[in-house]
Parts: sequence; C-alpha cells; structure tokens
Amino acid sequence: MPDGSARPTWGRWYILLLISLMYLITYLDRVNISTAAPVISKEFGFDKVTMGVIFSAFVWAYALFQVPGGWMGDRFGPRSMLTIIVSYWSVMTAVTAAATGAVSFVVVRFLFGVGEAGAFPVATRAMQLWYAPSERGFVQGITHSASRLGAAIAPPIVVAIITAFGWREVFYICGAVGFGWAAIWYLFYRNLPEEHALVNRAELESIRGIDAQGNVNAPKIEARPNVPWATLLRSPNMWAIMCAYFCYVYCLWIFLSWLPSYLIDYRGFTLLKVGMLASLPLFAGVIGDTVGGLATDWLLRRTGNAKLARRAVAITGLLGCCACIVPAALVQDPYTAVGLLTASGFFLECTIGPAWAVPMDTGGKYSGTVSGMMNMAGNFGGALSPLVFGILVQLGSWQAPFIVAAVLLVIGAAIWAFWLDPDVSVIE
Repeated sequence: MPDGSARPTWGRWYILLLISLMYLITYLDRVNISTAAPVISKEFGFDKVTMGVIFSAFVWAYALFQVPGGWMGDRFGPRSMLTIIVSYWSVMTAVTAAATGAVSFVVVRFLFGVGEAGAFPVATRAMQLWYAPSERGFVQGITHSASRLGAAIAPPIVVAIITAFGWREVFYICGAVGFGWAAIWYLFYRNLPEEHALVNRAELESIRGIDAQGNVNAPKIEARPNVPWATLLRSPNMWAIMCAYFCYVYCLWIFLSWLPSYLIDYRGFTLLKVGMLASLPLFAGVIGDTVGGLATDWLLRRTGNAKLARRAVAITGLLGCCACIVPAALVQDPYTAVGLLTASGFFLECTIGPAWAVPMDTGGKYSGTVSGMMNMAGNFGGALSPLVFGILVQLGSWQAPFIVAAVLLVIGAAIWAFWLDPDVSVIE
C-alpha cells in the first residue's frame, strides 16, 4: 500500500463495482430459467408441480451449501474462493442447456445451486474487510441492487435470445459472462485493502479508523479461524436473524420463479409483453435495495443506534410489501396487478440493506459464516416457495400463494420488532 497524500483514494469503490457486477451475474444466471420456463415446459411437457420442483432444486442446494461457502470465505479469503465459485457455477449454467428431461434439469439446477451458494457470504466477508461500519448498509444495498438489476434485465434478454436462437443459447451465453468476471476478479482484487495499489493510508484510515497512537486499526482476520459453531447455534439472536430472513426469501422467490408464468397463464399476457412486465417489480427492487441501504446508514449516523437504524427500515419494508401484495393478488385488472406487484418488489427489497448489515454488525471475524447461516435459513424458505406456489396453483388457486406470502411478511416484521437485535453479538 503506497503512503500517498492525506487525501483518501477511491480504491474501495472500484472493488464495490466488481462485487456489484458479480451480484448482477448471480441473479441473471439464477432467474434466466424462469423466463425460459414456458418454452421449456412446452417442449418437455412439464406441469406446474414439475416446474416447481425444478425451480426448487437450485434453492435447496443454495440453502444447504451457504454455511460451507461462508466458512471457506472466512478461512481461505474472498479472492481465491470467489474465483473458484463463479467459475464452477458458470460451468453449471452452460450445462443446463444439455438437460434432456425433468431428472437432468433437477440434477443440473441442484449442482448450479451448490456453486452459487457461497457467493454472497464470501462477498460479505470481503465487504467487511473493505468498508467501514457506517458504509455497510450502503454497500449491501448497492450490491443487492445490482443483483436485482440482473434479475430485472433477465426477462428481456432471455426473450431476445430465445427469439433469435432458442432457449439453450441463453445458458451458453450466461455461462461465458461468468467466466469473464472470474478472470477479472482474480487479477484485480486483493483480500485486504492494504495489499491493493489503489488504496493509500488515508483511505485505509477511513475504512478501519485509528487508535490512540495514530496507528491504523488491524483487520478482524485470522489465518485459520476456528468457528465457534456451538456458540452460534445457542445464540437466540442468530436464530432470530435466520428466521427473519426465511420470511423475506420465501416472498422473494415468488418474483424470481413463478412471476413470468403467472403473468402468462393467469393474467393473459404474451411472452413478448412478459419480457418487459416481469422486469418491473425487479427494477423496483433495484431502487428499493439502494433506498433501504442508504436509509439504514443515514439513521445509524444520525442516531448512533444500530437497533433503530436496522429495525425501522426492515419493518417498514416488510409491512409495505404486505400492504401491496394482497391487493395485487385480488384485483381483476392485470395492469393494476403488475403495478401493485412492482410496489411490492420495492418495499420487499428495502429490507436487504439492514438484513445483510446485521451479520457484519454481530458476526465479527466470523461474518462470512454468520451471513452464510442467515442465507441458508432464508433459502430454505426460497426452496419451499416455488413448491408451495406450484402445488396451490395445481389445486386451482393463483391467489393463495400471495396470501401465504403476506402472512410470512407480517411474521418477519414481528421478528425484527421483538426478537432480532443488531446490537447483540452472536459469538459471545
């Protein structure tokens, strides 16, 4: 790290751009199959339950491998782990095009989920090392905005590729994009900001702060951290973090899995219209991620109260989504329904900044593992969501899945209000 002048450099914001691009690719790769689902279902004769199982295969693997992914990020560092993770899941993305039936789709999507599982926990560890506490909500909001942007641009991109070449080429192209990012990451990222040529001492001071002697505070890192698993599993706050995120991710996967099919099969839109309309709630989520991250950091700076700053934004987001998603399911006009779903997507995503700041607030040097446990629990909800949706639709109701989601949103808000505490460490 060069000494530089007293004026801080901007190295951490270049790193934020790289991480944000990775987040965009994760969601582009995981939701491309949702837009292609009507075409795939028609070619292979899949019913709603079968498609629900295919959607869920990814999420089960994604949930189960969160904790191993976070642990490896803590142990081996984000540089090597994210290079390996993104390269592997890009192979699985491309292999999706070779699926020949329901079983092979389930197997490939499961293996794809294994690869993507470690991405966010490892990236959270990278962000903890590169950003000050007062920037954590913002950087989590920005990166998750990028992920939702990936989901939002997926429908028009996938429709265009399918129209021009066919559905298999969607997965080949997306896989190639992932390989390109992995190469760039390995070349330009370093595990600690002091190892990077773009970071001077002044910027490092703004990231870490200084002690009474004027020395930059040391990073919270060990060469081979031994995770206190028993302590984590006994922590009530750890369970609160996990349960709250379960409620959020269950609702998110309605937008990530079934929305295009819902708009085509129930609301009567054409595939070309869905290419645009299915993107609207996800574009709204892009804005919601950033707004939520900025709001929670602003409240933290104004009040110095992490509990208020994290809770207020998360509860507002969950209850706002609930207030919009119920009428979206019940109204008759399809365009009004899309508008309400768009508002739902905005409010739901306002919770991301505070939710992902909490593992950094409470996890210390084990933040990768804590965020992995949170995301594991959340994606058990994400795995159940497409299954429950498909079963309820197969039984004859397109409204019931949204009502179930609304109930979970209220439960999630109650957990944030009465149980989850950002001020309580999960490792003490």
